[in-house]
Amino acid sequence: MYFQLSKLILWPRLDAEPRVVDFDLGVVNVISGASKTGKSAVIPIIDYCLGSEKCTVPVGVIRENCTWFGIVINTIEGQKLLARRAPGDQQSTGDMYFLEGPNVDVPRRIEGKNHNLDSVKASLNRLAGLTNLGFDPSSEDGFKSRPSFRDLMAFTFQPQNIVANPDVMFFKADTNEHREKLKTIFPYVLNAVTAEVLQARFELDQVNRTLRRKESELRALVAANTAWQAEAQAWIRQAIELGVLDASRVLPAEWSDVLDLLREIAKSKGSNARPSLRGLDTTLGRLDDLRTQETAQAAALAEHRQRLNELRRLRESADAFGSSIHIQRDRLALAKWLKELTVATPSESLVAVGRGGRDELLLLCDNLEEIEVKLRAQPTLSDTLDKETHRVRVATEEALNALNETRAEIANLERRSEAAQVAADHFDRTERFLGRVEQALVLYDRADQSSTLRDEIAKLRARADELQRTISEAGVQRKLRNATARVESAVNRFVPQLDAEWKDAPVQLAIDDLTIKVVRGTRSDFLWEIGSGANWLAYHIATTLALQEFFLSETNHCVPYLLVYDQPSQVYFPKRAAIRDDDQNIDPQFRDEEDIQAVRKVFALLGQQAVAHKGRLQIIILDHAGEDVWGSLPGVRLIEEWRGPYALVPREWYQPQG
Repeated sequence: MYFQLSKLILWPRLDAEPRVVDFDLGVVNVISGASKTGKSAVIPIIDYCLGSEKCTVPVGVIRENCTWFGIVINTIEGQKLLARRAPGDQQSTGDMYFLEGPNVDVPRRIEGKNHNLDSVKASLNRLAGLTNLGFDPSSEDGFKSRPSFRDLMAFTFQPQNIVANPDVMFFKADTNEHREKLKTIFPYVLNAVTAEVLQARFELDQVNRTLRRKESELRALVAANTAWQAEAQAWIRQAIELGVLDASRVLPAEWSDVLDLLREIAKSKGSNARPSLRGLDTTLGRLDDLRTQETAQAAALAEHRQRLNELRRLRESADAFGSSIHIQRDRLALAKWLKELTVATPSESLVAVGRGGRDELLLLCDNLEEIEVKLRAQPTLSDTLDKETHRVRVATEEALNALNETRAEIANLERRSEAAQVAADHFDRTERFLGRVEQALVLYDRADQSSTLRDEIAKLRARADELQRTISEAGVQRKLRNATARVESAVNRFVPQLDAEWKDAPVQLAIDDLTIKVVRGTRSDFLWEIGSGANWLAYHIATTLALQEFFLSETNHCVPYLLVYDQPSQVYFPKRAAIRDDDQNIDPQFRDEEDIQAVRKVFALLGQQAVAHKGRLQIIILDHAGEDVWGSLPGVRLIEEWRGPYALVPREWYQPQG
């Protein structure tokens, strides 16, 4: 997304002109300055104006002397001024001042808000062309919610605590909330998951819901039609009994033929119906068959019940036998105790028994062992009885259900047969019967939507299959692998141009861990496993540039073509020695010429990329290093130098003249 910073503005509390920092488009903009001049406040100010939840602008001089912070950005729609009220004692405020046009004028004072934070965020989401759909339609997890412009800032800012951090590669990825959301949106920004895929996910979720409902309706309809078909046979028999159908008529077997016959019956006239003895004989014959069936079923049921009674008595006998065996064992246990007291040498035994007594005692112990064997067999017998009892009980219930159904049909036919023999009301009964048949057919036709439902279900299943192919996880992973391969290729091109220790070691993008891995031989080391701040800086610069190269290669990508680095040269500065109170903005010095060349490589690569993308990529660097380090590099320009009396906040805002 073409989104470049044109101005950064601070409005003072006193009556004075606003502080405006102008930036050049499509190049590397460098603000060089000493410590405590406001360089590290630039990223928080930009982030705050772009809708961050909290204001991270440093407290002190900047917050105490500014009423509003603002930026002017250039977009494909023209310029936009986004200003946000300073939070004061609060963490943040939602008051925004928003202007847009071909060229916006920076007002001298902002009297009040004209927008709120939510409306500005919505405008930024629209400008980025982000989808309104979440990543998982069935999840309530906030990490799976729709992507927002705020999420994209992870690929834009590299503040001082991130730019050479071995544990964190992306802006705000050091908090769990942003880290999990970034993992979710990474396939989206790499175009592996597109808006089309998200739309297909939501549509598939809706199609599956509708499909489940239609299938449930079809099952209910099929069940109702099955019951109606069973009733239709009784309608035909009654039609024969009333004389509406000839008794010699062969009853159809196919349901479509049965339905046609019922429609024929419904069109008949009651005056033409003549009951016949043969028709009554049909009913009576059916009654005889049913009574014979009833007798056989009743006999089978009685047999099952008798079997159940026998099993119950057998179980009771087995339990009683087991109880008696336990009693016998308890009584004979004394014999075992006496045997133990009677040891092999009678003279040493505590209990004296004669020869005949010893034999009887041994006999009692043998009986006790037999009883123990019987007791061990008892559980097996009980288990066998339980299984047989369950089987017979199931068979009994089935026989009882069959008998009840037969008796119900007998009662129904008996009522009809008795009614058929009453000739006086034959005509009225016939007319009522034909009316009921006709009404039943109307209801059936109204309810019989099974063919329509089946067509709808078939279409829904076909659509679900089509959507499943669109959101194919295998396809998403293939696109993700291709995209990461492109990014890794760019990283591997950039790293040798920087001060990295292993220039030829391939680099892999580890999306699940939001970092990179360096492959050396058979080892793959995460960034946090690699030493040296120079390495960490090199991989941060190379990775962020490689991602921007990918974004720029895609048409109208949602991520802004903007990078902001704060203090990339910090890893090459030694610890500052103690300095005087009146010299707080002294610059730290580089160790040697080698450090200067390492920093120059960083600026050179950034300038090279800005030039290569022909004005579409803007890079802003906030650093101690001056022009003596990076001067005369193509695509690199000094915007302001904050040293001595010059800083982000003019000194006259907080120090009276004189």
